[in-house]
Amino acid sequence: MTEIDTRPEQQTDIALPSMQDHALVQWAYAAQEAHKIAQSLARTSFVPRSLQGKPGDITAAILAGQELGLQPMAALRSMDIIQGTPALRAHAMRGLVQSRGHQVQLVESGEGLCVMRGRRKGDGDDGWQQVEWTIERAQRLGLTGKDQWKKQPQAMLIARATGEICRLIASDVLHAMPYASEELDGYGQADGAMQVRPVTIRELAPDAAPAEEQPQSEGEPRTELSKDDPWYVPTDSDEDAEALAEYEAQS
Repeated sequence: MTEIDTRPEQQTDIALPSMQDHALVQWAYAAQEAHKIAQSLARTSFVPRSLQGKPGDITAAILAGQELGLQPMAALRSMDIIQGTPALRAHAMRGLVQSRGHQVQLVESGEGLCVMRGRRKGDGDDGWQQVEWTIERAQRLGLTGKDQWKKQPQAMLIARATGEICRLIASDVLHAMPYASEELDGYGQADGAMQVRPVTIRELAPDAAPAEEQPQSEGEPRTELSKDDPWYVPTDSDEDAEALAEYEAQS
């Protein structure tokens, strides 16, 4: 007769990793400590103007700098937050790439031209890559009308060339901050990027009857914006006026 083993099954102890050793837990702890530092620094002049009074953004900058290998104060001096988009300043981007052993050299610089070249660490003489930024190129992108371009065209050309050559030879170093602060406009977008125009009702439904204009109450403040205002959104009446002007010009 077969005997049945009724002894309780022995449990095998399996060593599970402690949650304290989990990378995400360590990151969360680092974030808490960074936020404490940020609260102390938020009201000082040691942080850029775009970060002053914003402990949350300062915390993010410190953590992002840590991933890039920057100490907290170095990160704050090297970054700007432009409409929620973090970006490295051009000199910091160049220094970060060079600190990894890659080479970035300024070949020629003036108010109308900047030539910069670079190569990855370990590449030979055939590994050099070169970029050129001219004032004509900046004009085609509509950049030269901005105040900084009027005052410091040479410095802005260098910043543009720096961003382009660093992305070209060392995009792995820049992680999620591929653009220099000088390359972003006030909306956190790279200058020269395609701007999307709001779609009008006439474009969505050309056969639809125009909506009746709602009367404005006497006590309601007027909110019309001039067409030069960056927040102005084209309306159907604008398109009608433009079409009428074009028709009269051809008549």
